[in-house]
This record gives sequence, structure tokens and C-alpha cells, in this order.
Amino acid sequence: MQQQSSQRPILIVNPPQSKPPYWLGIFCLMPLLGAILGVGILITGIFKYKDKWFIAIGVFGILFTVAVYGSLFYFSKSKFVGQGFVKISQMELNQLVRSIEFYNLEHGVYPDSLQQLRTEDSLTSISDPVQGMNAKIDLHYNYHKIGDRYTVFSSGIDGFPNTQDDLYPNITIRDSSKIGFVKVR
Repeated sequence: MQQQSSQRPILIVNPPQSKPPYWLGIFCLMPLLGAILGVGILITGIFKYKDKWFIAIGVFGILFTVAVYGSLFYFSKSKFVGQGFVKISQMELNQLVRSIEFYNLEHGVYPDSLQQLRTEDSLTSISDPVQGMNAKIDLHYNYHKIGDRYTVFSSGIDGFPNTQDDLYPNITIRDSSKIGFVKVR
């Protein structure tokens, strides 16, 4: 008896090319994640799908992240943002003088450093917002006790003390005033 082989012929059919997942492009609108995903979309668009629109979505994701972070850097260094921090710093300096004078009323002496104010009143701000904008390590206002008086000021936008752009508290001191603040230049 002859055995019949029941082998069927194998047909090789190219599977239909799948469409690229265009919906991933929505994630390209998220900075940083969009750049990482954009690189992945770009690579798969070139090598797997060979689709120009999918490649364009990947390039857009990368460029969008670069544009967002570039504009953040540019505007954080602009003078308009700096002027906003100057106004905040000015208000905080005026409040800081009140806190220093209140400390003097309670203890009979002015504090040796601004950190002593923080132990008394945790709401007192001793950090200079203008210096935070400059990304300096020492973010505190400049404070110096001079005998029974003191001076306090912000180093200003340039970040260097004793220059033209230094900020001092806006207070009026009369001759008969008991306020110990001295404006030193």
C-alpha cells in the first residue's frame, strides 16, 4: 500500500502592512516625554513603517520639546521676569524690617543673623526671590548688624552686593525714629 502524503503546499503571503499608530502623536505634546517618544516614532517611522507622516510626527515631538524648554529658558532670563521678582523682593524687604524690629522689641537686641528670625517666626521670609532667579547658592537677603543698628538689602538683579541695583526697604526714617535700620551704600 502506498501511503499518500497529506502535505499541503505552503503558500507564502506577505501580510498586509499595518498602519502606524498615529494616535501616539498626541503624547508628543508633552514636553520631554514628547521628545523621547518622538525619537522612537522617528526611528520606527523610518525603519518599520516607512511613512512620511509618522516620521513628521516624531520630528514634531522632538522640536516641540526643544521649543518649549528653549522659551522657558529665554523668558526666565528676560528683564521682565526679573522686574517681577524685584517687586516681590521689595515687598518682602519691607516686611522683613517689621520682623527685625519686632524681634528687637521682644529680645532687646537685634538678631545676629536672619536665621534667628526663622526660629521665632516661621512665616518670615529671609530668602531673596531675585537671587533665586539668578540660581545663586546663597539665597538670603544681605543682613549686617552694626552695633545697635542694622542694614538689610537685596543684592538686586546682578547678584552682587553694594552695586547700583541693590534693593533697600522703602521705609521713612525720621530723626526721632527708634527704628534701627541704616541704609548703607
